[in-house]
Amino acid sequence: MTAVTAGRRSARAAARPRGSALAGTGTLIRFILRRDRIRIPVWIGAITAYVLLTAAALPDLYLTAAQRQSRAALMGNPAARALAGPGHGLEDYTFGAMMTQEMLGFTAVLVALMSLLLIVRHTRAEEAEGRAELVRASVVGRHATATAALVVVGAANLVLGALVAAGLGSLGIESIPWSGSLLFGASLAAVGLVFTGVAAVTAQVTEHSRGASGLAGVVLGSTYSLRAAGDMGDGTLSWLSPIGWAQATRAYVDDRWWPLGLTLALTAVLIAVAFAVSARRDLGAGLVPPRPGPPAASAVLGSPFGLAFRLQRASLLGWSIAMFLFALGYGTLVGEVERFITDNPQMLEFFAQAEGPSLIHAFLATIVSFWAMVASVYAILAALRLRSEENAGRAEPVLSTAVSRARWAASHLAIALVGSVILLLVSGLGLGLTSASSTGDASLLPQMVGAALAYAPVLWLIIGAAAALFGLVPRAAALSWTVVVYALTVGMLGGLLGFPDWTYQLSPFDHVPMLPGEGLRLPPLVVLTAIAAVLITVGLAGFRRRDVGA
Repeated sequence: MTAVTAGRRSARAAARPRGSALAGTGTLIRFILRRDRIRIPVWIGAITAYVLLTAAALPDLYLTAAQRQSRAALMGNPAARALAGPGHGLEDYTFGAMMTQEMLGFTAVLVALMSLLLIVRHTRAEEAEGRAELVRASVVGRHATATAALVVVGAANLVLGALVAAGLGSLGIESIPWSGSLLFGASLAAVGLVFTGVAAVTAQVTEHSRGASGLAGVVLGSTYSLRAAGDMGDGTLSWLSPIGWAQATRAYVDDRWWPLGLTLALTAVLIAVAFAVSARRDLGAGLVPPRPGPPAASAVLGSPFGLAFRLQRASLLGWSIAMFLFALGYGTLVGEVERFITDNPQMLEFFAQAEGPSLIHAFLATIVSFWAMVASVYAILAALRLRSEENAGRAEPVLSTAVSRARWAASHLAIALVGSVILLLVSGLGLGLTSASSTGDASLLPQMVGAALAYAPVLWLIIGAAAALFGLVPRAAALSWTVVVYALTVGMLGGLLGFPDWTYQLSPFDHVPMLPGEGLRLPPLVVLTAIAAVLITVGLAGFRRRDVGA
């Protein structure tokens, strides 16, 4: 009798945790914190330092109100509003207004990237690699993995927001008080929470972590574009974007807290959707089932280049369409921007310093350089596909055939090299078509295409840096992102922070002539191409000599 009773009690005790959908959540939270004990603090520390160092530098860069208002005049044009923000506080451009206008939106994108990458890493990536199935074989509930990831990433966003708020409030700058600092930090955290929910949903859609990250990235790009389009217009479209909601708080200007309620409501809806979908799909499966392949592979897949193209074609197509459409939108503003520059003395003085036949050429050259920086993100992703294929174990079966290492790696690099040129071509074409239409100057079409293609050597150099790291130090291949991050930082914040000239010269983008505003200079383009060729050669040679999977 005693044995039977004990057996029943043991059975009930074992059934309780297994019957709970959240069983094991605490253990998984500790496991995630252990795995990301370096990654999460680095994300939080880097973003926090970036915001605080920028804010601390402003009083030494803009000593008078006249200097700040001159900066405000530059931020008032449509292109600046598209890149930065809607222009809250430009009539009295204090240091706090500078932070809201020029830092909040860009920093929110970084926080969103942190959130979506961490969520996909601890949800869909775990399922794709088969580790989630091993964990679920233990006493772990169905929703424990997702809940643990949401708790950790949500807490990371809250900690980041608190550190930013505390740091800004402690600077002692008169126009950056504690009230606005708390709202600034809360706005960043709120955007991070929204994209935590976005990534939790996209992780349910596809079977692959790359697809989940890509879908979440598309949502992020779309929300940023909606915000940009709204800020260039009457502001209506900005209310469709969580980033627009964060900027609508008007931190340091009006300090409105209520727009953050929209972000919290959307986050709750997204998380509820993610849990609902998760409860209705099989472990490892996605909401969208994979399409069945043809009974026989095409002849193209029989070559390394054909396989590389098959693996990367969807990414290249998506990037091409997005960049073409966004470039079309920017080109429609050229006529309006030309009138704005002519009527604005500060803008007239700023663009008059550039060489070229007209002010509009100088403006278009700036836009082209920005799109080249965006295209460099694709270049890095395409080049680093080599490392992801190797880490996933898919490279070794291919290399076990008659395919050489150099041929396999060169195939993926060729896709990256050609794909980056395609992106430059379509962005220049989109910008040229609508700018020519809005100004009535048909010569702008070939000029924009040529101006965009001039950045191809820079993208090739970035691909070469990724290839060299992949071949020589594969574990450090991700460091190739530093080139892009540095270029974006200098390009977008150099003017605000007053960077010295030598910091611009360290960026490869600075060595490309600003066409069509400047004349074409071939020597720097030839040098950049030669460096790219050397780096790719070094990378291929290093890959031939190291172990696969090292």
